[in-house]
Amino acid sequence: MTTNNGRALTAPQLEGAVWKKSSYSGDSQGQCVEVADLTVTPFAGKRAIRDSKDPEGPALLFSASAVAGFLTDLRDGKFDI
Repeated sequence: MTTNNGRALTAPQLEGAVWKKSSYSGDSQGQCVEVADLTVTPFAGKRAIRDSKDPEGPALLFSASAVAGFLTDLRDGKFDI
């Protein structure tokens, strides 16, 4: 998790972030992952991920290239069990 002066960042600290819910998240179960492109924030070039059930809670920050690589590996079946 990216920190701000040694403290964990929470989603509300990412002012300007526009959150998008995953199309694979279940509507009725509340099992939702949301991602934000942080281009218009002080964290430009990063992507934030949060649990939509806890929008005031922690947000994990990753580089755009790390997220792209993860999604490529996911599509390629590298995590299939």
